[in-house]
Amino acid sequence: MKLVAKSLLASAVLAASTIAAPTMAADVSANVGFNSEYYYRGILQKGSSANGGFDVEQGGFYAGVWAADVGDGLEIDLYGGYNFEVNDDLSFTVGVTDYEYTGEFDTVYREINLSASYKWLSIGYSDGYHEALDGVSDDEKYGFLEVTLENNGFYGKVGSYSKDFDGEYFEAGYGTTISDIDFGVALIVNSKELSDEEDGDGDSTTGEALIFSISKSFDL
Repeated sequence: MKLVAKSLLASAVLAASTIAAPTMAADVSANVGFNSEYYYRGILQKGSSANGGFDVEQGGFYAGVWAADVGDGLEIDLYGGYNFEVNDDLSFTVGVTDYEYTGEFDTVYREINLSASYKWLSIGYSDGYHEALDGVSDDEKYGFLEVTLENNGFYGKVGSYSKDFDGEYFEAGYGTTISDIDFGVALIVNSKELSDEEDGDGDSTTGEALIFSISKSFDL
């Protein structure tokens, strides 16, 4: 069932680009990238991970599919939504995201995503649930709040989980583009609930990581 749903959603994204292109001039793009370590929301997913995806945008609407190597198969993200720009400084976004996995790395996450951006400040909140790993326990519900400051390529971000999930992290970094190739570096410091590091007694401790990334986008 998961694979069927994934296939249908991916087909819908591609179909949207095919239908919209001649009549609505949709923007279609692809991207490929590589991270020295793949962290998501302060949690290590895999060391040295390649990724790539496709995006379609038209009149504020967007949809896409993105995949990353997580060691035991792929993480595949399917997403869509609408971005409303009030003016050059203020915008709001509402969307949905589906995270699925081809291997045994994890199960399924599904979210509703809300965000607002004003100049160099953005605030986002995601409300979702996670299917139980054992298939028997109750699904977990979670909230995720993030606040980001960004200016001239530099950024700082604070993220925090709520409901059935717990933990927070801080991320600071810089990104730039050279010859149409995007380069980035980031420092992540996470709480013991999110960290994969342990002390001498085997207890979880706060962790930190320095991450390098490279990516390239293409207009189709």
